[in-house]
Amino acid sequence: MRFGAAVLRSPEARFAIEEVVLNEGPADGEILVRVAGSGMCRTDLAVRGPASRSPLPAVLGHEGAGVVVETGGTHTGLSKGDHVVLSFDSCGHCRSCVSAAPAYCESFASLNLFGGRKENAARFTDAAGGALAPRWFGQSSFAEYAVVPARNAVRTDPSLPVALLGPLGCGFLTGAGAILNSFRAGPGDTVAVLGAGAVGLAAVMAATASGAVTVAVDRHPERLALAERFGAIPLHASSDDLPGRIRRLTDGGARYALDTTASGRLINDALRALRPTGHLGLVARLHTALSLEPGTLDRGRRLSHICEGDAVPGVLIPRLIGLWRAGRFPFDELIRTYPLTDINEAEQDCDAGRVVKPVLIP
Repeated sequence: MRFGAAVLRSPEARFAIEEVVLNEGPADGEILVRVAGSGMCRTDLAVRGPASRSPLPAVLGHEGAGVVVETGGTHTGLSKGDHVVLSFDSCGHCRSCVSAAPAYCESFASLNLFGGRKENAARFTDAAGGALAPRWFGQSSFAEYAVVPARNAVRTDPSLPVALLGPLGCGFLTGAGAILNSFRAGPGDTVAVLGAGAVGLAAVMAATASGAVTVAVDRHPERLALAERFGAIPLHASSDDLPGRIRRLTDGGARYALDTTASGRLINDALRALRPTGHLGLVARLHTALSLEPGTLDRGRRLSHICEGDAVPGVLIPRLIGLWRAGRFPFDELIRTYPLTDINEAEQDCDAGRVVKPVLIP
């Protein structure tokens, strides 16, 4: 099977739309999906960083959604014609997976970031037969088609705009899941969100939907305006005495804080803004050593890393869709669509902050 895909051949290269070859159909437990749309996530672009160990050339993309066109075997739980949102890969049988914590799968890094399932390597090549890295996050959805493990796919109502739903599989799931799953925020709680990009704004929406008082911190006025529209109190990141201002706005300190920036300064500010026993969650990967200032973890404050919003995608994605249908999680307002052929323009707009969440349409 031959189809178009965006191939990244080196960290410095532009994406190139090429013909790629799927040499085999879906194996037992897999599905073939015609991709309707795929969100562009910062994690996709992190392969350009010097610390990345992800193999190239590859087809990236891990916020896909589309329509099932073929199933492998009889036990996928899905049928031809089903509309699905695709999420991250997991082994399904380690202690974390069987404990309903697939984001902490013991094979998460190897399956999603460092080469995927080795048996897939020969199945997916470029038009000349050259090797492409096995499926990125179990998907490689910057393409017209994707083969994914069925357990990574969440069936959705076919009346929904499936092309826009892909970001629910990672970026929006991460931000909203941190609020709804990791913190379990509710009415009367106070939340500070550091960074108002796609993940941070999803967290703001979820916190507002939960009834929490929310402060959003960012350095871009346009992002702060969006956060305010979604119910947060906006606060510029360069404000004098940022921890003190957050404490005043949250009646003595935030019970929860979510950092999406990986900025050591903002992480320390967030810890100082917490009330006693408060919890700061980090979702961005740290690339340098984190130095904590004295006293920031005193009085029961705690710091943890949150992966994929502590989500079971098959549970959280339908919940987010339900909130969206009720007008309480308007994630579609963050999306701008681009043809897949304009992927380099989408990346530039994402890097420049001109768009919160690009979605590529094959």
